Amino acid sequence: MKSAILILFFLLITGACTKESIPADTPACIKEKIEQMEKASVSNPPSSVWQYTFNNQTVYYIPPVCCDVFSNLYDDKCNLICHPDGGLSGMGDGKCPNFFEKRKNEKLIWRDDRK
Repeated sequence: MKSAILILFFLLITGACTKESIPADTPACIKEKIEQMEKASVSNPPSSVWQYTFNNQTVYYIPPVCCDVFSNLYDDKCNLICHPDGGLSGMGDGKCPNFFEKRKNEKLIWRDDRK
């Protein structure tokens, strides 16, 4: 009985120390993009993936990681919808100019915690 309690305690402690996982309902293609970002060099600001509702669909926003780089907005099948911001003008590609005003239900899916 004591060994079962110790094992359970150990599992709870080690589980509490692990990195937050990507939500299970995240599309596989978005998880693949996260894996690619984890293999790339650390960026400043850190890479991240955000989920929103936009135009009645679930979308995934990946902010720009540096100067003059576009952000990316994907649907749940990883089809690129637009570049909401970034680029030389900082205003994206102009294909979804109302994204920041109309997005809802913000949820952080992943953030690079490497230093």
